[in-house]
Amino acid sequence: MRIEELTGPEARAVVEPLAELLHACVHDGASIGYILPFEPPVACAFWEGVADEVARGLTRMFVAREAGEVVGVVLLQLAMKQNQQHRATVAKLLVHPNARRRGTGRALMVTVEAAARQAGRVLLILDTRTGDPSEALYRSVGFSLAGVMPAYARHPIDPVLEDCSLMYKHIA
Repeated sequence: MRIEELTGPEARAVVEPLAELLHACVHDGASIGYILPFEPPVACAFWEGVADEVARGLTRMFVAREAGEVVGVVLLQLAMKQNQQHRATVAKLLVHPNARRRGTGRALMVTVEAAARQAGRVLLILDTRTGDPSEALYRSVGFSLAGVMPAYARHPIDPVLEDCSLMYKHIA
């Protein structure tokens, strides 16, 4: 597995593989902002918008590849107001369902944390579905629970409202 940071043009070049990754994760039940039915054009539009943010320097994108194929991604969102320049948001940590349990998510989290430090950030924040396997991953790399927001988002497959764990990590 190889992890690389993508620039704006590079991010635009992988919109389709990232759309396929997002599509696979949503259909596998990941709570990442989308619900079924979920079609590839919607996923492409999302990643095109992210590529624009990467090109503008608002977001940094890191992808994991195996045998040249994109199997994972994570975003570091840097766009903050003046009084928030000390923190960043970790978003859209996705690992293809067929590539899980091989350390990809952990490697992406280590990479995104190093990038945040390099960018002068001292606090990382994120949110995840309460009880999701990703919550255990985040705890294992040092994130702490700030609180739980009840009925935060609808489950991607079932019409159930689920709680969301708000998490943080000081990296100074």
